[in-house]
Amino acid sequence: MSMRMFDRLERPLHDLRISVTDRCNFRCTYCMPKEAFGRDFHFLPHSELLSFEEITRLAKIFIGEGVEKIRITGGEPLLRRDIDKLIGMLSRLDGLKDLTLTTNGSLLARKAAALKAAGLQRISVSLDSLDDEVFQSMNDVDFPVARVLEGIDAARRAGFAAIKINVVVKRGVNEHTLVDIARYFRGSGCIVRFIEYMDVGTTNGWRLDDVVSAREIFEMVHEEFPLEPLDPNYRGEVARRYRYCDGSGEIGIIGSVTQPFCGDCTRARLSSDGQLFTCLFASAGHDLRALVRSGQSDDEIAQFLGHVWRNRTDRYSEIRTSLTQPLPKVEMSRIGG
Repeated sequence: MSMRMFDRLERPLHDLRISVTDRCNFRCTYCMPKEAFGRDFHFLPHSELLSFEEITRLAKIFIGEGVEKIRITGGEPLLRRDIDKLIGMLSRLDGLKDLTLTTNGSLLARKAAALKAAGLQRISVSLDSLDDEVFQSMNDVDFPVARVLEGIDAARRAGFAAIKINVVVKRGVNEHTLVDIARYFRGSGCIVRFIEYMDVGTTNGWRLDDVVSAREIFEMVHEEFPLEPLDPNYRGEVARRYRYCDGSGEIGIIGSVTQPFCGDCTRARLSSDGQLFTCLFASAGHDLRALVRSGQSDDEIAQFLGHVWRNRTDRYSEIRTSLTQPLPKVEMSRIGG
């Protein structure tokens, strides 16, 4: 039976995000811009990635320390060969209540059914615009909207408990298409989540002027489709939830920049090479892969995890505006979003 573990700010460890690869077939300008992740960029060799067995072992230890929800991320997680095998291994762990995955949707049409059959419960798909020109400009590899929509349709046919559509909003780029996305998915059972453009990593050229605030996003959608607030599903939920007043579904808005939620952050992150990060905006991690590969016992690894979490004080989004200079931060493609 797991014991709930709290950090110095009384935040429990509840969620674990596991990156399974640092590679992606998109070059989204806010995450993996071509200027930094070009043809000569050196991604991790396979030997440095955690194996499925290592991931599952660490996940079991995290569950023993209070984790109830695991999200598989990347890079693009569906690029990892036999990812459905890992899903099957994780889905059989006692005490895990929620297993989900975030994808850019490019390979989802082929893999949705196998992922569902393996035990994946929910899925999130990144889709920043329905306008093909805008979307292809943002993914920067000319990938068409239609193929992502095919993946979403395949996920719906597979019968996932929930499908969420993640939309990163950047001023002057795609904010004029937000209402179109709300309209398209309204009444479909899919939940759109609009996300403020964040200063994750150091390569995306983030500026505060490029942020479309959560308040602006709400007003854009509310003007077309009246909204009313909903209570959070659980402590630490990052999206502020709103339902359409006519009962045709809900949306979420994630305002990490203008409405920080550090005070209720319950998430730990495990990179594909086994580094434990306690904040999305962290500059350094803790090497769990070394502990696993040096023969440490589960109890010894759990002890180390407990030491890290109980000393955690991260609250970057709350102090961002008081920083006199930017801090070095790990890239989102490595830490797993």
